[in-house]
Amino acid sequence: MKYIVTVDGHEYIVEVLDEKNISVDGKVYEIDFQSVQDQPVYSLLMEGISYEAYVNEDDGNWEVLLRGDLYTAQVEDEREKRLKAAAGAGVAATGEFHLKAPMPGLIVNVPVEEGQMVAKGDVLVILESMKMQNELRSPMEGRVARVRVRSGDSVEQKETLLSVE
Repeated sequence: MKYIVTVDGHEYIVEVLDEKNISVDGKVYEIDFQSVQDQPVYSLLMEGISYEAYVNEDDGNWEVLLRGDLYTAQVEDEREKRLKAAAGAGVAATGEFHLKAPMPGLIVNVPVEEGQMVAKGDVLVILESMKMQNELRSPMEGRVARVRVRSGDSVEQKETLLSVE
């Protein structure tokens, strides 16, 4: 599984290869990572060097105290990142928004219709992919301008599903 880890505005691509190996931006590291007695303290052995880290989740972010420095990390898997992008994370509150499929899949439901007013966060489309149903939500308040898909349609990644203006 690949993860996108953001620390201090810098993104790292982290892939868990197996129980003892990870890849960070393409470089493979041999690791041993263990929790210490069910506490938020972890022992990390990486490339023969031992580290002790205090790890705490805070409101969806991870705080890591390592060697006296506190780091805040945001961790997303590739699927989460695609879904956020499709939902328009960071989309301007005005203008037309085109909802695109974040991955190939099957349209399960389109609970909106052309001309309908929607609020930010309303479900626009339910897309099934890899046996999981994903609710794609509106990033803004507006009116559904055009619906290009219906229940039962198969869609490709980046295909436009509908527009909100």
